[in-house]
Amino acid sequence: MEFTRRAYEPRDFWRIRAFLRDTFLQNGREEINWQCCRWEYWVWHGVANRDEGPLEEKVFLWETADGEIAAVLNSESKGSNFLQLDPELRTEELEDEMVATAVERLWTVSKKDGKKKVAVWAHEGDGLREGILRRYGFDEPVFRERQNWRSLEGELPEPVTPAGYAVRAMGDGAELLDRCYVSGLAFHPDDPAFAHENREDVTWYRNIQKAPLYRRDLDIVAVAPDGAVASFATIWFDDVTLTAVCEPVATSPRHQRKGLATACIHEGMKRAKAMGATKGFVGSGSEPASATYEKAGFTERITMAQWIKELD
Repeated sequence: MEFTRRAYEPRDFWRIRAFLRDTFLQNGREEINWQCCRWEYWVWHGVANRDEGPLEEKVFLWETADGEIAAVLNSESKGSNFLQLDPELRTEELEDEMVATAVERLWTVSKKDGKKKVAVWAHEGDGLREGILRRYGFDEPVFRERQNWRSLEGELPEPVTPAGYAVRAMGDGAELLDRCYVSGLAFHPDDPAFAHENREDVTWYRNIQKAPLYRRDLDIVAVAPDGAVASFATIWFDDVTLTAVCEPVATSPRHQRKGLATACIHEGMKRAKAMGATKGFVGSGSEPASATYEKAGFTERITMAQWIKELD
């Protein structure tokens, strides 16, 4: 079968969203492709807040003669690319063309050494894609991302917190400011100025809240005895795939090692289950994070690896 490649157009946002839902179900609810919420989070955070767009330059579609989506190639972070394919239409020729497009159009200049580089992700053990990447001269992967999941059927653990802490949905006003501040502290512990900037202008968080799947009642926080936000886990519930995804999850440095992130996840999963979710997911990029999520019940996983090619 022949496919036609074209660049993203504004009307494609909802089409890609539906395509990811459909293929996720086709793949037996395994994250072979992105879930719908990751697409939304990238559009409303990566592109809107982190200058990872424009979409018209960072997303390519392959369509059948009938105009149906067969595959989508998109970035997440500059120069880091993901291939999303309809499993029934996947061929070596199509995947080869997608990798070639990434090499030609979706490279970046490394801040570390000033060299042109491009990255493509592949699931470990996917011999077809790994073979194509080796043929194009990509280096063997060093960085890996684990996609962890658990069943939400049956009894779920109750959130457990130290005395004086409370786990609940995030409020607005000052609490939203505090949530933004803690996010900066948690993800940039060596740069306190970043946390202050996060709190001074919360436009970035308002952008995330525009994502179609965002729900305030699933934006979970752990609040310390003094009223400060100590930890958080945002849960994305998809009522089509009946899944719940945790992204992001973090704890303020001064409140770590108290089980607060786990408590937030457990609270979010229980709420999502009550809405109909039967499977929960959380991604991790390090062994400590994976160990934390395993303790929270996410004992199943598949691993993706990032292959990198340096360009002339």
